[in-house]
Amino acid sequence: MHLVTPAVEHLPSYIAALERGWSPDTRRPEAAPEELERIQADPARFLAEQDDMRANGPPIHLPDGTEVPRLPGYRRWLWDGEFAGVISFRWQPGGETLPDYCLGHVGYTVVPWRQGRGYATAALRRFLAEMPALGMKYIELTCNTDNAASRRVIEVNGGVLVERFSPPHVVGGGDSYRFRIALTR
Repeated sequence: MHLVTPAVEHLPSYIAALERGWSPDTRRPEAAPEELERIQADPARFLAEQDDMRANGPPIHLPDGTEVPRLPGYRRWLWDGEFAGVISFRWQPGGETLPDYCLGHVGYTVVPWRQGRGYATAALRRFLAEMPALGMKYIELTCNTDNAASRRVIEVNGGVLVERFSPPHVVGGGDSYRFRIALTR
């Protein structure tokens, strides 16, 4: 498995995953049909927005239906001959602080038919090694308290538990852990 920049040659496999019911947003299954709509409307624009370092893309829809401004960020697709998942990075210029509606700097998800192969652990390790120097001292990642697999992915990659917390209702609520990974440059 390796990380690829989303590109036209990978798009059919990404579409197939969406059509199988996989969602790039673990808190919003309805994100899958929204992504399919965006791809159908303008595939080139969709692909260009996967690397959105200036936050020019469309607003983000939260689980409660609220629409919020997009943060600068980019995505890489996990690829093993076909689409296997996504890992993304978002930030606010000027430091590590994120708005309340954004639970972490990095998010990832592996399609269900590729889970259990170590892809998320490898993807996070590679992703961290390739992150641009943005003057940040650390990044934060979160996972639900009942997601032992995600917790292991984060801890294996140097994540240190900062707190157990309840995310705001606008992002789905629940019970979560917040981790930090120090960035050494």
